Amino acid sequence: MGKLQSKISFHTTKYRADGSVEETGPVRAVQQHSPVHTDAVASVAALKPDLCVSGGRDKSVAVCSWRSGAVLQRFIGHEREVTKVTSALDSSRVFSASRDKTVLMWELHRTSGPSQRFPGHDLVVTGLAVSPDASQLCTGSRDNTVCKWDIETGECLGRTAISRNLVTHLCWVPGEPYIVQSSEDKTIRIWDSRELKVAHAFPAKRHIQTSCAVSQDGQYCLSCSSGSAGEGGEATLWDLRQTRDRVREYKGHFQTTTACVFLPRGPALTSSIATSSYDSTVKVWNRDTGACLATLCLEGSGPLASLAACDISTLLCASCNSGIHVLRMSDHANPALEEVAVF
Repeated sequence: MGKLQSKISFHTTKYRADGSVEETGPVRAVQQHSPVHTDAVASVAALKPDLCVSGGRDKSVAVCSWRSGAVLQRFIGHEREVTKVTSALDSSRVFSASRDKTVLMWELHRTSGPSQRFPGHDLVVTGLAVSPDASQLCTGSRDNTVCKWDIETGECLGRTAISRNLVTHLCWVPGEPYIVQSSEDKTIRIWDSRELKVAHAFPAKRHIQTSCAVSQDGQYCLSCSSGSAGEGGEATLWDLRQTRDRVREYKGHFQTTTACVFLPRGPALTSSIATSSYDSTVKVWNRDTGACLATLCLEGSGPLASLAACDISTLLCASCNSGIHVLRMSDHANPALEEVAVF
């Protein structure tokens, strides 16, 4: 893995929620671990309390301890870069999607290659969601199709195509047979997995919807938008219990917002969300008021691609230039977001 190093950050400013800048002096050292991937990291997901899974341009899938940065397992099998990774909660199975048009399933603690393959899309696979009981998989692609699979047999249980529905992300609603999907046609769709039909589509946004997330209670979903020069780039909160327009927007990124997550509840972080962007910033927001609680700029990271919430205070952020960043959110009256490690 290489030698553990530390680097002192000389950033002396902190972003306040109102956008002003406060001089704070030097911040604490950032633990610098050996890089997990040799190129851009496209996707990161929490796996178990201390573990995460990631995939990227180097075509590999890695299972790591996010506390130490140690690679515990590496899976090789895709012919092109990995676009998405996911896993069911507390499952021993990991799934990866790729530009090679396939999805592979991997078993933790097994190194003999993928235990299941899911071919069938005609273009890059850009959406990946596993059911809460880990029995079914849903995939989406730029070929305008969404597919449902039996995980044990690898059989395709259904395939639906919608014109111009270039899938960007998929996520399963906890405890429900529904799947939320974001698309380049600017629409958020809710799929009924039982018949693989669209149960509802929210009003189209003005910009491409790049990603989506669902709250732990299954009542809300988030989506985020493409953007540039301060136009677009917002995150949007939707209520899954009814079909009216959006509930709230979160505006503050200057370029495309690439990922959004609901943060686990904590004493001072009740109802909070986080977003990442091509502008190299991660923001934490009050879900109910829309106020920005904290902003962190990861200088030199390049565009930020993916977010994962590990616990009530820890976020993982995948970047194009500098690997996976471990971010810590202080849980007090004036929240602050800081980088504590990178691997």
